[in-house]
Amino acid sequence: MRERVLLALGAFALVALLPFLLAAILPANQAQFWTANILGRALVFGIVALSLTFLATYGGFISLAQMMIAGVAGYALAVFVEGAVPRVVGGLGYLAAIPLGLLASTLMGLLVGAIAVRTRDIYLLMITLALAMGVFRFVETNIAWFNGYEGIRNVVGPNVFGRDFRDPWVFFYVALGTAALLLVGVLYLVRSPFGLVLQGIRDNPRRVAALGYNVALHRIAAFGVAGFIAGCGGVLGTIYNIGISPGTIGLGATVNVLIMSVIGGLGHPLGAFLGSLVFTVFDTFAANLYDRDRFNTLIGTVFLVIVLLSPDGLTGLASRLRRLATGRRE
Repeated sequence: MRERVLLALGAFALVALLPFLLAAILPANQAQFWTANILGRALVFGIVALSLTFLATYGGFISLAQMMIAGVAGYALAVFVEGAVPRVVGGLGYLAAIPLGLLASTLMGLLVGAIAVRTRDIYLLMITLALAMGVFRFVETNIAWFNGYEGIRNVVGPNVFGRDFRDPWVFFYVALGTAALLLVGVLYLVRSPFGLVLQGIRDNPRRVAALGYNVALHRIAAFGVAGFIAGCGGVLGTIYNIGISPGTIGLGATVNVLIMSVIGGLGHPLGAFLGSLVFTVFDTFAANLYDRDRFNTLIGTVFLVIVLLSPDGLTGLASRLRRLATGRRE
């Protein structure tokens, strides 16, 4: 536990120095672009992917509803915050609207868990995908609350110590701090009694039930935790995009989160952020590397190569290289 936390904190400490390094070697506009549009966006995607990794690694079930749950937080923020266009409810400041968005995503996570609690494997994938697409179609066609296809705009975020939230450095460090807290929280939670029971359910649910634990309740609670994590990413993503639209939670976005998690590796929560960084880089520079319209071909090829070389993703590949290097030294 201590080694994993130190590894995670060390990795985030190195990432925290990157804006200074970028500012030293790149022109100001390029440094800001990399800080916000590459590193910041990767952290936001990574937080949502972390919610999926938490469920898959420690619960044994893969949910395709995590991007939708993140979108619920984003829509709740946009609906209730003051200054959003068009105004639906409004009137709340960000300090009140952001917790409301996180509460909405947590409740949605619990609801998804309650619906999918007795399903496993492919059936869990299908029911969570069906829920995600159902919510997507609902917000896409609802004009009164969600402004339909156009979505809700002008969600700019609060001021942070007198600076604009969307300032590249402010946004990056807020996203980095949020990601670090969530990652450490996950590593702590999985070693708590709740986390140990959840891993026991993953390995042998019948034996855990025979010991007197409520298997269904633990699974639902795990979805609630994952909903809160995804909601943090949804709130940051909505502010990054200055609003939210149905495309944010569409089928493409849903599949992308799964791709990030698998590329990074489901064996360690850090894999969510590694996968999101790889995905963001290719997503941003696809037009230069190959062809913007052929992005799916490009990312699909990268996904195939990584999975073939290391079925457990980049974190699994790093672990094998470390063991190999250690063995040679010995």
